[in-house]
Amino acid sequence: MRLHVYAASIAAACAMALGSASAQDIKLPGQIAWTAYDTGSAGYNQAVAIGGALKNELGVDLRVLPGKNDVSRNEPLRQGRVQFSATGVGASFMAQEGVFEFGEKRWGPQAIRVLLANNGNINLAVGVAGDIGVKTYADLKGKRVAWVRGAPALNVNVTAYLAFAGLTWDDVIKVEFGGFGDSWNAIINGQADAAFAATNSGKVYELEASPRGIVWPPLPHEDTEGWARMRAIAPFFQPNMATVGAGMSKENPYEGGAYPYPVLTAYESQDGDLAYNMTKAMVELFPQYDGKAPGIGGWALERQNFKWAVPYHDGAIRYFKEKGVWNDEAQAHNDRLLERQRVLAQAWQEALTLDVADDKWEETWVQKRRMALEAAGFDPVF
Repeated sequence: MRLHVYAASIAAACAMALGSASAQDIKLPGQIAWTAYDTGSAGYNQAVAIGGALKNELGVDLRVLPGKNDVSRNEPLRQGRVQFSATGVGASFMAQEGVFEFGEKRWGPQAIRVLLANNGNINLAVGVAGDIGVKTYADLKGKRVAWVRGAPALNVNVTAYLAFAGLTWDDVIKVEFGGFGDSWNAIINGQADAAFAATNSGKVYELEASPRGIVWPPLPHEDTEGWARMRAIAPFFQPNMATVGAGMSKENPYEGGAYPYPVLTAYESQDGDLAYNMTKAMVELFPQYDGKAPGIGGWALERQNFKWAVPYHDGAIRYFKEKGVWNDEAQAHNDRLLERQRVLAQAWQEALTLDVADDKWEETWVQKRRMALEAAGFDPVF
């Protein structure tokens, strides 16, 4: 028995030494800044947990700036006030596409790059107050549904969920809010009935613990027509069984849909060495932050999907190549996404040269964008 204990102690010491050596090879500045979703969101909670690992292992302070919507998370990133953003599909895919708020003249298609993404055992879904008798999303007809200003991802996702049930915003009562947290506080306070979130968000646990409770109507995976309607609006959704979140577990999974969240992003212009080391830190410090926030396990290297909808940063790719997980198929997919961004950027510049009145800009850009993407063999999606 003493021999086993001694051997276990040696193994633990070696693991600690290897972790320390690995940490010493990660070169980050003394302070890093990210934007993330509101305080209490799954993305914010995970960023805080990751920050704890960075501090404990590397002495690096992670400053997390909560943003109420996609624009407020991307603005500091664009201005260089933060290096990275732990965000969602809105400030990554939709920013890349130059749609919704990112279709305004002050924005346009953004050269967004991914470092790492959380593909966890959670769903991204419309949660509903448990005291109004909703069992399916079709039951939302006539109910109060949250619309978050400046958050196209949240609103498009709700639109997609309504479409799954054959509904539109005309079938529900749209209640507008200034931020993600506000929309969920409103449900708790009885001012709304449904809103979009990750199933492991802190806010959904608050609703679950409130007198109203929470329900997650299912998205039956065999409902091919419902999924077709949903993915016509939000093609980044995939069927998923969630086991992490309010009201669900391994024994009681939730049949719904998901996409990577949070997604750690930067701009193309971000320094390659910094992107490389941030990616390396996220992967190699994973054991130190795994389990420290609900759903955080999806950041693991083996859970990465290198064929998602937004291209990876060159610095991150350099690290993945070192780990032997980046292959020719991933590179070809990434190159195609880069070409899509080039087509969008060129179309935007051409649109800016047109003499278009402000009240006609959206219509002009939508048409220009669609024509450019289709001519290059891409699906415009929006």
